[in-house]
Amino acid sequence: MLSFKSVVCALGLGVLADAQVPVSLGSASAYAVFASSAITNTGETTIGAKIGISKGTSITGFPPGVYTGEDINNDASTVAAADLLAAYNAIAALPITTDLTGSDLGGLTLGPGIYGFTSSAGLTGVLTLDGQNSTDGDATFIFKFGSTLTTASAAVILLTNGANACNVYWQVGSSATLGVETVFNGNVLAQASITATTGSSLVGGGFYALDVVLRN
Repeated sequence: MLSFKSVVCALGLGVLADAQVPVSLGSASAYAVFASSAITNTGETTIGAKIGISKGTSITGFPPGVYTGEDINNDASTVAAADLLAAYNAIAALPITTDLTGSDLGGLTLGPGIYGFTSSAGLTGVLTLDGQNSTDGDATFIFKFGSTLTTASAAVILLTNGANACNVYWQVGSSATLGVETVFNGNVLAQASITATTGSSLVGGGFYALDVVLRN
């Protein structure tokens, strides 16, 4: 079964401690899944927050999938789409502090910062995000990918020492794909599509893309 967050990220705001750069999803933080054109589901997916579509009206596979509310091509979804575009552009403008091009994210332990890949990247195994004993949960992690992000089967993003999924951002230049049984944390902002496969879960954050496909 696919499962998505049950707790909405309040305000969708985090701060990078080193540069004091705010990152905000604005009203879009209220959605677990938000697409421009279509959301497609197969199987018993559980979404513990709202879904939204800003331009299209295509939502398929609910039921058997379930969610708690929707905004489809209305004023609220239009505002959320504008907030997402602003967030994507703001993240794009941030300078990369650590270039990880050519590295697999698996096996790494990373502190707050802005990490970049000039093209595609993958995650095999466990990526640990260390909040470095943040007491207010605002330690912010930003990952920027020139092309695709792909996780292997049973990949895990582990949050430690005060790291908060609401303040983890994955900016993907094209498409993101979560492998079978992946445990994912953070907000994925993809230019093209996001695909979550059987048994994968989003513990916190949200999926935001042109198209979102949930395959159970």
